[in-house]
Amino acid sequence: MQLTVKQPVLYETKPATEWLLGAPVQKTMPQYAHAFLQGLLFSRLHGWGRTRGRIGTEWRFWVTPVGSYARYLVPDVAYLSYERLPRAALAEAEEPRVAPSAVFEIRSASDRNILVEHKVAVYLRAGADVVCIIDPQARSAVLHDAEHARFLNSTDLLVHDALPGFEVDLAELFAELDP
Repeated sequence: MQLTVKQPVLYETKPATEWLLGAPVQKTMPQYAHAFLQGLLFSRLHGWGRTRGRIGTEWRFWVTPVGSYARYLVPDVAYLSYERLPRAALAEAEEPRVAPSAVFEIRSASDRNILVEHKVAVYLRAGADVVCIIDPQARSAVLHDAEHARFLNSTDLLVHDALPGFEVDLAELFAELDP
């Protein structure tokens, strides 16, 4: 008799555990640059989006990518529009069963490319409009959407149609890390 996994079973861990490439993967415990950029992104997104949707850090989403099983993912920073989950849906917002509208992941030195790429693909197949991978060491970002991936260097503005009116000057963002 062969057993197949139709839906992963994950246990509460700190940091959180996500289901990636068919196995549980515990998130990396963030170091200073990661935590600091996470806070800055949250602050800027909150200022822009508090009337448009919910913004949170380390917020657990139950996502179901097309053609696959449901699983938990925990973005570093997430924006969930009120169009996707209405403002009045307070109980459902605690652990949404929809993909975030926008995901921001900050790379850590120990992140494996294959897991980052898989996570981007899962978010997009589950319905996220944009996934932004920020690399503090390389001082760059990559914006992924259903159409393409766009590389941004430290002199670019982080903007995307899924976040109308929101922009981050990457030079200013990364300069915050300098002594």
